[in-house]
Amino acid sequence: MNKEVSITQTRIEDRIFTIRGMQVMLDRDLAEMYQVETKVLNQAVKRNIERFPEAFRFQLNQMEKAELVTNCDRLESLKHSSNTPYAFTEQGVAMLSAVLHS
Repeated sequence: MNKEVSITQTRIEDRIFTIRGMQVMLDRDLAEMYQVETKVLNQAVKRNIERFPEAFRFQLNQMEKAELVTNCDRLESLKHSSNTPYAFTEQGVAMLSAVLHS
């Protein structure tokens, strides 16, 4: 395996969380992956909201957000944010890719 591929794969694996019994990625991590601002990513989702049922995307509650901040140092900036992130399931990530590339 190519070293660069394994590093990228590891970076992605480090950004997958289990929340509500589902493996998800956060909007901020996906925005970084797609090289767009989180705000732009979420606006694209809102413009295509019918393509994102709750099985594809949901907003974290305050307790879930606090647990992420506690367990993941790189999410420290969320601690004092009034916004709670959105989490995307595997199907949501696939749909997001289609929406962002259209």
